[in-house]
Amino acid sequence: MLPAEIIRAKRDRQRLTEAQIQAFVQGLVDESWSEGQVAALAMAILLNGMDRAECVALTRAMTLSGQVLDWRDAGLAGPVLDKHSTGGVGDKVSLVLAPIVAACGGVVPMVSGRGLGHTGGTLDKLQALPGYTTAPPRDQLLRVLRHAGCALIGADAGLAPADRRLYAIRDVTATVESVPLITASILSKKLAAGLQGLVMDVKLGKGAFMNRLADARALATSLVEVAEGAGLPCRALITDMDQVLGRSAGNALEVAESLAFLTGAEREPRLLALTLALAAQMLALGGLAPTLAAGQALAEASLVSGRAAECFARMVAGLGGPADVLTDARLPAAPVQIDLAAPRDGVLVAMDTRALGLVVVGLGGGRRRASDAVDPRVGLSQLRPLGTWLRAGEPMLRVHAASAADAQQALQSARAALTLRDAMPADAMPGPVVIETLGPAR
Repeated sequence: MLPAEIIRAKRDRQRLTEAQIQAFVQGLVDESWSEGQVAALAMAILLNGMDRAECVALTRAMTLSGQVLDWRDAGLAGPVLDKHSTGGVGDKVSLVLAPIVAACGGVVPMVSGRGLGHTGGTLDKLQALPGYTTAPPRDQLLRVLRHAGCALIGADAGLAPADRRLYAIRDVTATVESVPLITASILSKKLAAGLQGLVMDVKLGKGAFMNRLADARALATSLVEVAEGAGLPCRALITDMDQVLGRSAGNALEVAESLAFLTGAEREPRLLALTLALAAQMLALGGLAPTLAAGQALAEASLVSGRAAECFARMVAGLGGPADVLTDARLPAAPVQIDLAAPRDGVLVAMDTRALGLVVVGLGGGRRRASDAVDPRVGLSQLRPLGTWLRAGEPMLRVHAASAADAQQALQSARAALTLRDAMPADAMPGPVVIETLGPAR
């Protein structure tokens, strides 16, 4: 199958056959397709789309391009479940959700990523814990899963190698936004991880990659339908990212907030609501709860009893982190910490969440280039939710910086990202954190 003929077919809005798709994926892996040819087909897919059968075939072929994990003989005690988020600011849900589901009987080998653009990455957050390894050998991973029920780790190089090359080319050819290619990219890695159930958290709003409900709904629908078509039970939640999730953004700061959440010291309401909603979906998918209401009750009980915190502690210790993480996480602290004072009395009516994510990147908490090192100490804490009334001089947030100059720049940018008014306009009132749920109801 000549690459040019496959490109021509999609250019001319034809439906690609399974054999053509497999030839493309094989060309990605063995590099018999040049970067130019891969880019041309990616652009044709972006412009002309793929139907559901094509997307399922692409996802399956990319899944089978490398190693596919099989947990059946691993001695695990429960269903293998996972959650994936499309990325947000302050999104530390994975850190608390995985141990909650593990405490309820699930097994969560959560393959996570690093920060992308203005959004934080779970692996960067966990590596703020001294000694924590995100790439354990298989025998260590299995020990942790058996003992703790969850392990938050990075993707093995052998999982879906076709996606690795395709994504790198998409990233520099303006084809990242294609819904079929996003779908195949996410799901090929999840299918290769040997899951029995997947819940997708599709972010919508100022701090998300999707700013329009129609776009978020199209992606969520594609993910659910293609996953189900490939044999993976899946649900998707469209969730609000018009404000930072929780009260912090930055690697060590988000780990500290997650520890406070698990131990009950502080649970920000929106973070709690989203975490419980996702947990309920995962537990229902795994057959661990008969209904969503029952799943949410189980998740809440795991928090109140401390079982979720214990699972997190066992996971961290098993992966080389602090053995007493719940009482002494030994997280690094920034040397400069300065509050941003409210310039006037007023209510916080708007937040440029993406800009706040970029403030964290500017402080060194994210990457401008793939080769950049991340400073785990820096970021923002004590963020106020929309609708908060503030007196002049009250702190709106706290900047954690490596230097006084960095702190001043961050204060200036953060001030521009927050809007105070005399009253909250009726059309600006924040809605629920879960906007829509897609997938068969339970």
